[in-house]
Amino acid sequence: MSVRTRGVVASSVLLLLALPGCSGGGGDVPVDAPSLGADELATCTKLLDALPPTLVDESSRPVTPADAPAAAWGDPPITLTCGAAVPPEFNEFSSCVVADGVGWFVPEAQQSDESSDITWTAIGYRPVVSVHVPAHYRPAAAAGVIASLAAPVRETLRLEQRCK
Repeated sequence: MSVRTRGVVASSVLLLLALPGCSGGGGDVPVDAPSLGADELATCTKLLDALPPTLVDESSRPVTPADAPAAAWGDPPITLTCGAAVPPEFNEFSSCVVADGVGWFVPEAQQSDESSDITWTAIGYRPVVSVHVPAHYRPAAAAGVIASLAAPVRETLRLEQRCK
């Protein structure tokens, strides 16, 4: 390969890296895909359609598998999963943080450690929704995430019981 050809190849690689979706953080975000029934899947689809294109100034990103009831924003990715499991730490005595009318549960250990990732779970809604927020966004943006997601959760999911 001549020097001239290597320069063209190097320029092409740099151009590809500069394109949206080709730089670090622009690829698909791998997510868990919970198994849902038809009714839950339809409800999750409504939620996903109602989600904002940006969340705490982070742009949405595609997820893989593409048909997962999930969404992602930013790098590192903030991920939302519809049809999530109730966290094992949650019990009848657990308290929630209420943001814009939606109660979110977060395990105590995650609340008190600002250097750890945090997973918020909208417990009283069906299907259950969880939002994983990397420590990178704490402390300022973590609360903004659940405040921004409250309206789509309230408007598309079924409230079965208010979180205390």
